[in-house]
Amino acid sequence: MMKPSLQLRIGQQLTMTPQLQQAIRLLQLPALELQAQIREALESNVMLETDEEAEDNLSLDDLAESRENDSTDPAETVAEEPTVEFGEDWPEPTAVESNAPWSGGDDDRMLDLADESGQTLTDHLLWQLELAHLEPRTLMIGRAIVDAINDDGYLTEDPAEIAATLRPEIEAEPAEIEAVLEAVQQLDPAGVGARSVSECLTLQLAQLDPSTPALELAFELARDHLDLIAGQQFAVLRRQLHCSVEDLDTALTLVRGCHPRPGSAMQQTRIEYVVPDVYVRRTPGGWLVELNPSALPRIALNKTYAGLVTRSVDHAVLRNQLQEARWLLRSLEIRNDTLLKVARTIVQRQAAFLEHGDEAMEPMVLKDVADAIEMHESTVSRVTTGKYMHTPRGVLEFRFFFSSRVSGDGGAEVSSTAIRARIRKLVAAEDSADPLSDSKIAEMLLQDGIKVARRTVAKYREAMGIASSSERRRMPVK
Repeated sequence: MMKPSLQLRIGQQLTMTPQLQQAIRLLQLPALELQAQIREALESNVMLETDEEAEDNLSLDDLAESRENDSTDPAETVAEEPTVEFGEDWPEPTAVESNAPWSGGDDDRMLDLADESGQTLTDHLLWQLELAHLEPRTLMIGRAIVDAINDDGYLTEDPAEIAATLRPEIEAEPAEIEAVLEAVQQLDPAGVGARSVSECLTLQLAQLDPSTPALELAFELARDHLDLIAGQQFAVLRRQLHCSVEDLDTALTLVRGCHPRPGSAMQQTRIEYVVPDVYVRRTPGGWLVELNPSALPRIALNKTYAGLVTRSVDHAVLRNQLQEARWLLRSLEIRNDTLLKVARTIVQRQAAFLEHGDEAMEPMVLKDVADAIEMHESTVSRVTTGKYMHTPRGVLEFRFFFSSRVSGDGGAEVSSTAIRARIRKLVAAEDSADPLSDSKIAEMLLQDGIKVARRTVAKYREAMGIASSSERRRMPVK
């Protein structure tokens, strides 16, 4: 039989304090999200204020002291000022900067409001159907057809399936649906409602002026010879179509001017603004790394309210807000110091890249930076996520500077970014009639002291969106 007993044990447990959790959360926030977090803190905590408010909230004693120290007579100051006369060709100022919150000062930046109407391809097509003044039955069939069009603008269902979706309200035959489909295919964007790429291109070519040179040849190419165009089989096309080089070039230009995915033009792409956290610039003494002052939170402790807090029970809420404000300010200091340490370490290790470009990128992983600043890799990972650096080579994400290692001759290591840059350079300089294969590129890299396998070259090439040698081959039209 077990008896109740009392035991005392000693142990250690790792816990995260609220201060540490807040510091970690702020560390991984991008600049825009950090500013939003600071705005929420300013609204909820009376102990926080912006730097502008801190400068304005001077005490009466400070004002009196500043007036006593100023021994200059205002009348003498006015007398000593030179008189400036405006000529006829010098426009006299007609307005001054307003003190209103929406005045166009240096600190007030107009926000670029993106078009967030959210209109999709379906909404655009339905809007056009409503303006066509169709009969109610035809309008219902047209709506069903629009619902069957995907984001690329292609019809994904056949007339029988569309007819099934209309029952039991409307009994429509496939022939009737085909007739309404022809009307839908005349809507904007051109080529919408097509059931194949060939039909999509044909619909777009049909909207051109009938007197366009080589238009009939372009129709024939779009209907029956897209596979030969994709394979760059121009000589075969000439023999089958019995056309001249000039006519074939003109027809190919018309076909290539069509959009294979007309619906993609209506897709809503949300604009994401990037605010650099760090500026990097070249000085006579080397590379200078500094924090972006516009991205730094401009908040301070409200000393007026903080001085009123006492140990009274009535001030318990204010004491808690004062403690939270101090934790927030301390967490922001830690964030800025850590961000600057990581940025300086990255610039120091990748100075060759800033000087010469991608081919000079050095291999670097999170552990290298963590060892240099004596912090954990997880901390470096949080700092480099969603943070951007403004460099002479553009605004780059911190993670862009990290790349894996590839062994070279003599034990030297080369970054994967540098290998990609060399592959891109080799492909750009190749003969289009005899493009370099992956094996040939691997051999050329080996001559430069970089030993990579053919499959590695193929992986890097596909990651950069470079086609294979057979697809890159440009056969001349003869």
